[in-house]
Amino acid sequence: MLGFQPPAIGEEEVAAVAETLRSGWLTTGPRAAELEQRLAEYLEAEHVLALASGTAALHLALVALGVGPGDEVITSTITWPATANVIVHSGATPIFVDVREDDLNIDPDRAAEAVTDRTKAILPVDLAGQPADLDPLIALGFPIVEDAAHAAESFYRGRKVGSIADVTCFSLYATKNIAAGEGGLISTNSDEVAQAVRDLRLMRRGDGSRYDIPVPGYKANLSDVLATIALCQLDKLDRHTEIRRRQFAAYDEAVGDLDGVTPLARDDRDVHALHLYVVRIDAEAAGGTRDEYQRALAEENIATSIHFLPVHKLTFYRERFPDQPALPVAERAGDEVLSLPLSPAHSDDDIADAIAALRRVHERFTG
Repeated sequence: MLGFQPPAIGEEEVAAVAETLRSGWLTTGPRAAELEQRLAEYLEAEHVLALASGTAALHLALVALGVGPGDEVITSTITWPATANVIVHSGATPIFVDVREDDLNIDPDRAAEAVTDRTKAILPVDLAGQPADLDPLIALGFPIVEDAAHAAESFYRGRKVGSIADVTCFSLYATKNIAAGEGGLISTNSDEVAQAVRDLRLMRRGDGSRYDIPVPGYKANLSDVLATIALCQLDKLDRHTEIRRRQFAAYDEAVGDLDGVTPLARDDRDVHALHLYVVRIDAEAAGGTRDEYQRALAEENIATSIHFLPVHKLTFYRERFPDQPALPVAERAGDEVLSLPLSPAHSDDDIADAIAALRRVHERFTG
């Protein structure tokens, strides 16, 4: 079975982790601080804070902005459930809006229509590495918490993702472009937000036995062991980006000949992070449904994934918010999206195998 998105881990990470373990730093220490400093430079942000997960980053960002009970947060429904879960965790209500047909990112026009006197923030998602259309969202006048879990390398209209929104949240999960296994990051240019997140992530202010707590915080700090892995991945980022670019080009050439198999749009004005290669399967033109394609590819020993099922259709959200209006673009896309294998750990031959299998499956369904 060709893995969907295996991490590209080498001897550099193994050696660096061993060195960190020998240093005696298992929890947050000098490597986490180094990661914050280097990523602040890379993201062109005043502050970067390392956290236990991308989910923790989103949650603490909302709390730092004062989001709480009675508030509403507008967000996309085409995302991993964590994006919506953190809104619920904060005590607020997620307001799901529809997405654009071409890239499946939040539709700014639909977001504008969803604004009420309870709106506290907007939480867009940079799906697959394509930045959300931030400028019209910012123009609505609410704090923007950007879910950039897929978008560490992205630029939006010439500006670095991580330096634009009020708060931008990244993930260091095992499949991400900077993969530490677990972990997350917040970038912000706000001194107030940065201090709030520092107070929230460690449950204390101060060092050693002399401490204080300005707020009842959480345990959401990143360990030096994971920060060490992330630092190694950061060193490899340019090389890994070039491999992904080559893989994207191979897929682009291949699917151009396959009726009913269409990749998500990538805006030429932006820099795409090339995190996921997502296609939509039009059942009529492609001769089979997305689920049939996924099963057929698995039979060919090609692992795929789905990014994403609409969150508002999942059991908790369907039952908790039964009056959610239909979101037709997202609901149709949820039945069509399929992510193909993509990773710097894959060789060119691996991607060629995935393409050959996709061609065989397509010929079988359309022949």
